[in-house]
Amino acid sequence: MRELAPGVFVETGYRLINAGAILADDGWVLVDAPPYPRDVQHWRRCLEEIAPLPVLALILTDSQRDRLLGACWLGARTIVAHEETLQHMTNLPQTFLDSASDALASNTLEREQFAATRLLMPNVSFTERMQLRFSGRHISLLAMTGPTAGSVWVHLPEQRVLFAGPSICVDEHPYIASCHTKDWLENLTELRRPRFAADIIVPGRGPVVDKSATEPISNYLRVARRRVFSLYRAGRPRADTAALVPELLEMFPYDATDSENVQRRIKSGLDRIYEEFKTFDRVNDLSTR
Repeated sequence: MRELAPGVFVETGYRLINAGAILADDGWVLVDAPPYPRDVQHWRRCLEEIAPLPVLALILTDSQRDRLLGACWLGARTIVAHEETLQHMTNLPQTFLDSASDALASNTLEREQFAATRLLMPNVSFTERMQLRFSGRHISLLAMTGPTAGSVWVHLPEQRVLFAGPSICVDEHPYIASCHTKDWLENLTELRRPRFAADIIVPGRGPVVDKSATEPISNYLRVARRRVFSLYRAGRPRADTAALVPELLEMFPYDATDSENVQRRIKSGLDRIYEEFKTFDRVNDLSTR
């Protein structure tokens, strides 16, 4: 565990996500929770060793599967998320937890632990901005579209710390789960501006970084958008985005043994960018009628 600023902590050693914690006078405000029951229980014990206080709130930085599973082990009084995340969770199929268990569990013990997992819905949501005020802490929540439409940044401007969730990734191909890459690019540009008070940035997973770490993601999104736009304007079908995968594959390091999964992630993202351009054309055509 690393203390980023007085009373602001992060653990980057858990599987799949980073876990953040902000200590107020009367309890903890957590940013995401590890999906594996064993990891999230360990995280809770670590926090209790620092301050044996209740979890006042858990903030979900987006709606990706790995960020939705750990809440039930924390006893948080409040779960906060973007309205888009709430809607996504409301529409999850009944098989969601079984599918997540099958995907994540690597042995019988983990399957048994996941069997006790419950999906807890956010009881507070917002659409643009929210201020959380606890004794000794003011925490800004910003709706900043990224990999999903419900991506949230957790900002502590006085400490110049930002929990950016999966809007920022380090040395890996971005996961694109929504048709809003233009907005994502604009948000990353805004973050790089000097007026945005953030010297310490916690990505969705991986090491803590500074603003310079956003440029490789922006570059990837720019290249992907240019290539897909050329293909789309030429009237080629969405399936042809597969031809763009090799170029984008080389833009970030990847494990050769996981190459097929990485290529599927890239292709899925390219397909969403294709649909983004298609939707833009459709909306603008309708607006001129």
